[in-house]
Amino acid sequence: MAHDGDVQGNSGPASPTQNLRVLDGRFVLGRVSDIRAVAADANLLALVLGPDGGAAMLRDDTAEDGWAALWNGDDAHDPEATGMLSAVVAPLAAGDLPVWTAASYDGDLVLIPADRLEEAIGVLRRAGHRVAV
Repeated sequence: MAHDGDVQGNSGPASPTQNLRVLDGRFVLGRVSDIRAVAADANLLALVLGPDGGAAMLRDDTAEDGWAALWNGDDAHDPEATGMLSAVVAPLAAGDLPVWTAASYDGDLVLIPADRLEEAIGVLRRAGHRVAV
C-alpha cells in the first residue's frame, strides 16, 4: 500500500526525514502477463499485479538501462502511516527524476534510473533524508 498524506495513523505526524538504503545491484522492469512465468528467486525484487496484468522488477546487474533501488523499510513503518512515500517521491519529482515504486508491509521501494543515482541521493539528502550507500 502506498502511503500518502500528512498524519501517521493516530500517533501524530510522520517524520519528514527517513533513513533510506541503496540496495545492491541494478534492476529491470518487465511486463507480466502470467505470474507463473516469474521465478520467485533471489533476483525478484517486486511483483505487482494490477488490471493490466502486472510488472516484475528483477535484478540484472548487466542491464544498460537498469534502475537503482532505494529502501526505507529498515526502520519499519506502520502500513497505515501516511506521508512516507510522498516524502521521498516529492523531492525526486521536483528534481525531474523518474521513479517506479512498490510497497511491502514494512516499507517502500523507490527505484530511479541507475545512471541518475548520485543525483537522486543528492536531492534526497538536501530534502533532509539520510541515504546509506
